[in-house]
Amino acid sequence: MAELRGPRGLLLKITSAQRDTGGFLTVNGQFTNDGAKSLVIPSELRGDETAILRHGSSLGGATLVDPQGRKRYYVLRDTDGRPLTTTGLRTLGAGESTPVFMQFPAPPPGASEVTLQLPGFTADTLALPR
Repeated sequence: MAELRGPRGLLLKITSAQRDTGGFLTVNGQFTNDGAKSLVIPSELRGDETAILRHGSSLGGATLVDPQGRKRYYVLRDTDGRPLTTTGLRTLGAGESTPVFMQFPAPPPGASEVTLQLPGFTADTLALPR
């Protein structure tokens, strides 16, 4: 569906983007270490918002950009400020993979694609289900 390349051989393959009935968009994927050595998942992925920083490693810095609607969507947070993403990301050995998810407010039904951005990674376009 999409592929974002990060530092030192870290690859994020997006496998699905699903609209939920509650007005959310859940993006699922898999981090893979394409490098020859173990690597630590970069802490920059959690973003720099104070509310997210206190909850440890996550994908809280991810954003979706709807070019048609000219809006940016940030990862949702729960009532305690925790990002609704995979948390506790640490180290991946050479060739290892781990599943991840991120949940965002859903763009309007007319939006057919968005750009997924993650700090330190290339951006890529996701086709959205209607």
